[in-house]
Amino acid sequence: MDTLIDNQNSFTPYRTCEYVLTLSLFMIFSFTIMTLFQPPILANDILANTSVRTSSFQIMTENIKEEMNPEIQKEKFEQRIKIKYKGYPVTTVADGIKHIKMTKYYSGKPVRINIVEVNKDIAKNYEIKPAIASKTLPNKRTVRTIAQNTNSIVAINGGYFKPQTGVPLGTLMIDKKIYTGPIYNRVAFGIFEDGFDVSRIELNATITGNNEVIKIDNINQPRMLSSYILAYTRDWGTQAPASPQYGVQLQVVGNKILAASANPLSIPENGYVIVGPKSKLSKLFGAKEVKIDIKTTPEWKDVEHIISGGPYLVKNGEVFVDMTAQKLQSIGGRNPRTAIGYTKDNDLIMIAADGREGSSIGLTLVELANLMKSLGCINAINLDGGGSTVMYVNGQIVNKPQQIGGIALSNALVISKKSVN
Repeated sequence: MDTLIDNQNSFTPYRTCEYVLTLSLFMIFSFTIMTLFQPPILANDILANTSVRTSSFQIMTENIKEEMNPEIQKEKFEQRIKIKYKGYPVTTVADGIKHIKMTKYYSGKPVRINIVEVNKDIAKNYEIKPAIASKTLPNKRTVRTIAQNTNSIVAINGGYFKPQTGVPLGTLMIDKKIYTGPIYNRVAFGIFEDGFDVSRIELNATITGNNEVIKIDNINQPRMLSSYILAYTRDWGTQAPASPQYGVQLQVVGNKILAASANPLSIPENGYVIVGPKSKLSKLFGAKEVKIDIKTTPEWKDVEHIISGGPYLVKNGEVFVDMTAQKLQSIGGRNPRTAIGYTKDNDLIMIAADGREGSSIGLTLVELANLMKSLGCINAINLDGGGSTVMYVNGQIVNKPQQIGGIALSNALVISKKSVN
């Protein structure tokens, strides 16, 4: 009997394990079948059952609505301006364009500062672009005259220029057309349809013929070295400048060399003149066809306008003043200053700071850089300053340049109504 009981006790757990194993296998099999034949979970089902994803989707939708809604954009811009310039007088120049006047103190002494801030998404009917003093480069006009000639509501002085002639010194592009090339690869400000960029610019230009590729050192710029090869277009004027010693000029129209001379040649309306050492350009003599190729680094494929200056003030959100690298040591010290930059919200900031007087002592480049950063600029550059510093808003010169109305200069950065085609 004891033996039987012992056998029953040992048998019962074995059968129990068997039943549990069978039941487990059945459940796994059933679950597998259900999974295999379950209808697919649709994206809408996921959204409907996941609160986190629903929230993300709603946020994304709201952001798109804000980007598409001009009233919301305008309200956000107004709020940014109100907070940023609290306590300072702010004037609306046009929708998306504000003029701010402020006085800041440096070592206990005042500096008068005029600021224009622009949101391109709101100011859709206006364009920001450089403008030259006249139809050809060797000319000078006041900022007021340039602004009036371009029907502009805002203008500031632009980049450096040769005082004797007014020729811009550095990269200048207007409506995708290069007027002048870079000097010392100085920093330039690129204006695109949907934003801005800043970089040091290098010219990569060549003329090819007779299986020879010859470097072009610059476009419509004064000669710096006798060894340079320069290209001159009709924007320079009707006549090319004098050749260097032992130099030659080639007049080109439609990929054909029409004339060669050591003396200045006329610049054709639909062509250009190449000027440089005869030892280099003689390689093109007799070429059936020549081809000019002009590029920049960075390439900036979609850039519409470029205006140059220097040095950097803010680079990638940090103060960065590379005065020596851009050969601009002569503009140090405390002076009237003009600068441009842009914020993470894609707002353009233009500044004119008065100087050289007791009521406004001017800024150093580092002070200017810190000011641009404090206004939210992630990239900013210095423009021509000193006697050139002028800001024009709605028909008036709003700062106080040393010379009443400002000096005559080469180019300006203007804001004007877009032309209707």
